[in-house]
Amino acid sequence: MAGEEGPPGPGSEPPSPAGDYPIEGTALVKTAALASVPAERLPELLARVQADLGPRLDEYRRRYERIAAESDRETFLVETDHWEGVGERLGLSDRERDAVARAHEAAVERAGGSDRRAEFETALEIRSGVVIGVSDDSSAE
Repeated sequence: MAGEEGPPGPGSEPPSPAGDYPIEGTALVKTAALASVPAERLPELLARVQADLGPRLDEYRRRYERIAAESDRETFLVETDHWEGVGERLGLSDRERDAVARAHEAAVERAGGSDRRAEFETALEIRSGVVIGVSDDSSAE
């Protein structure tokens, strides 16, 4: 019918009903399959975490190693207990915290593309990963 939008084009993601978060595609599917929380809860959890981490982006840029930067997200390596602090701050259960950490780490692995994936997987053996969505007004460098 006229006036109706068709399905999203290749490479485009439908908007999240829970809000924006920088984890999508294969990383989200992989996490949903492995997470110990219902898959339908992941978008809300990831949106809550993004709402907490987004305003802290400058702190992450100063404090942590940024391993990838794209127009819509930045990827960092952080200490292994990083997600415990985030979980406490947001009141996440252990399962919720683990699901969020798993989603971020899956996204970090994918951020390397085929060229750097092995390097990022190795880095995640001794560190944890964080992917923070970047709004147009918070881009730097």
